[in-house]
Amino acid sequence: MSQNVRAKKSGLSADIQKKLEAKYSQDQEAQCRAWIEEVLGEKLSNSELGMHNFQQCLRDGQILCKLLNTLNGEPLVKKINQQKMAFKQMENIEQFIKGCKIFGLKDGDIFQTADLYECQNMSQIISTIYAVSSFASSKGYAGPCIGTKIAEKNERDFDEATLNAGKFVLGGQMGFTEGDSQTGMSMGKTRKVVDM
Repeated sequence: MSQNVRAKKSGLSADIQKKLEAKYSQDQEAQCRAWIEEVLGEKLSNSELGMHNFQQCLRDGQILCKLLNTLNGEPLVKKINQQKMAFKQMENIEQFIKGCKIFGLKDGDIFQTADLYECQNMSQIISTIYAVSSFASSKGYAGPCIGTKIAEKNERDFDEATLNAGKFVLGGQMGFTEGDSQTGMSMGKTRKVVDM
């Protein structure tokens, strides 16, 4: 029996789902898999690449919760459910999402429970894993990371003379006046580009 109990999508919903699935990258999945296995020191349950295989590895939420706890150093997810019941697995995913917010991720960086549990938007799962890795390195995690590094604060101190000199500099888009102009043009006529 299939675990996916949703009705088959049609029309606009089916088109949107196809676009979401087209965004999915197996190269990025492979990076995420390798990174998770290295951080946790354990192999994922299904080693075959593919959106649905990756979803099955993460679907119960346990791996994601362990990952977040390992990266943080102290548990952000206090209780990880081991039961196979759907609502307990979704509870793990919800705990991971709450932990991500505490960890520092923005709402736009985090997937929705249905994205993972029902395999709705697996490319968003990969984006979230990349974001978690980026935040881990900025929070002092010294292990391996994937994705982009979060910028650090870089305050600058300028003296008064430098600040005043900047007030008189015009940007490149502030009134370029050299070259061709519309002088002599009237409405409805075209401008000749070639010399006559």
